[in-house]
Amino acid sequence: MFKLWYLAEQDMLRQGASYRLCDTGQGLNRVQGAPGVSRAMSGILSRCQAAIGHWVGSSVVHLGDHNVPNALFFLNKYTQVPQILNPVVLVLDELPRLAQNPQLGDYIASVFGSVDNARKAILTDFCRHAFDGSGADNFFDAGSCIDGRLTSAWNWCSKVEKKSYYPIFRLAGFVGFDGDWK
Repeated sequence: MFKLWYLAEQDMLRQGASYRLCDTGQGLNRVQGAPGVSRAMSGILSRCQAAIGHWVGSSVVHLGDHNVPNALFFLNKYTQVPQILNPVVLVLDELPRLAQNPQLGDYIASVFGSVDNARKAILTDFCRHAFDGSGADNFFDAGSCIDGRLTSAWNWCSKVEKKSYYPIFRLAGFVGFDGDWK
């Protein structure tokens, strides 16, 4: 990540680098290409694809367009990943402790069958819907591109209070993806 921050700064400040001030749908932004970050991300993506062996969806990395106006936007988006994952992991870790309470254990058993089934319900829903291309106006903007997967994840986050397992999130101390953990 440090290398990407360094490259982002180099891209933003490089001699002769031009930008356009545009309304991207996310407000007025400096739209500017980022060749250094783009090359680095292509390398990271290639290594991931080679390690996985099978890639589902598009490998497009939006950078310098209306989706991701510049390198700083790009990095900001990816520093948000822990804001999404940490609360989910904390809830999953908290489930066994919750089940030790007789009333909560009965609730978990009656709704999900077991702690393990509750975990599976949360993870299945997250994996199925947090990367499904939802959350934007069209497939190109959300789709299955790298940035689109993050858009989909935030879209999943915005709907978590409507999920059958949301009471477990609240009982585990969840207050939001952008807030404190109680």
